[in-house]
Amino acid sequence: MTTNPIDKLNERSREVFRVLVESYLETGDPVGSRTLTRSLTEKVSAATIRNVMQDLEHLGLLDSPHVSAGRIPTQFGLRMFVDGLLEVGDLSKTERMSIETSIGSEEQDITQALDRAGSLLSGLTKSASVVLAPKSEAPIKHIEFVSLAPDKALVVLVTADGQVENRMFTPPMGQTPSAMREAANFLNAVLAGHTISELRSVVDLEINKRRQQLDKLAQDLISVGVAAWTDTGSEQERLIVRGRSNLIEEGVHEQELERVKELFDDLEHKREIAQFLNLAEEGEGVRIFIGSENKLFSLSGSSLVVSPYMNADRRVIGAIGVIGPTRLNYGRIVPIVDYTAQLVSRLMSNRK
Repeated sequence: MTTNPIDKLNERSREVFRVLVESYLETGDPVGSRTLTRSLTEKVSAATIRNVMQDLEHLGLLDSPHVSAGRIPTQFGLRMFVDGLLEVGDLSKTERMSIETSIGSEEQDITQALDRAGSLLSGLTKSASVVLAPKSEAPIKHIEFVSLAPDKALVVLVTADGQVENRMFTPPMGQTPSAMREAANFLNAVLAGHTISELRSVVDLEINKRRQQLDKLAQDLISVGVAAWTDTGSEQERLIVRGRSNLIEEGVHEQELERVKELFDDLEHKREIAQFLNLAEEGEGVRIFIGSENKLFSLSGSSLVVSPYMNADRRVIGAIGVIGPTRLNYGRIVPIVDYTAQLVSRLMSNRK
């Protein structure tokens, strides 16, 4: 296990480092010696503090931007602060009630509950929230095609646990009500008892077996309708992102703004959703990834505070968290993410 260099610092150096990082996380600005003299418990000169800051810089905990005489924590320094000095606050009664009300009860639609949880997280933390919705593993109960226009249709899927989901798709040219009924009847006959993840393999097998029994238009409709559920794009819909606008606030630094734009691009185009779940599965409870430690969004140098949530079998089925610049308010965000994940786990466990 790696030793945290903060453990070897004397009391003065630890306080200088702690106060500097806390100030940086609050303002995003480099912190100078004069600012620290007004915040430290011990009254020492600015010159003494500058010497301490220089020592901390030599340890790799601080950096000195060329545009300022002040210091900012390095990514390594932030990690050491989080591991050794971070004080995690308690949720207020109002915050707990807000989260509980937002999550709702097990009778409500899971996707809507997760969407509300994401919106609440972004609101409470003033950052962006990310929620990985679980794949539905409940058996398929019923499928139906609904024509909306000559070039637009809906495939509606109902699972045995009562969830209703739909996808919009472009049907083959010349669709007819009879072809839609034939396609739906075929799918309902062959998919009963199978899950969404088994959908494509089962349908491909059965179409090959019964090709002579199916109208060509119905075959095409089935292929396009099934693709709406199993292509990469539908997988991407499992990642719910809320509160992007919180990351672009007045006074945000130009360098930070560029990173936020890169983060938005990551969130819009990332396809390897499984990686996000892997981040949460690697450890118990809330995990904090800072900058390049964050494998999924490393290009933007963002921080991610994430926790898995589980089903009744204690199996990780999704994740929920907050993402933003490295100067997130970790002490406040950690308990919010933790409590939200606990309630989502309870909601999943209580579903019949």
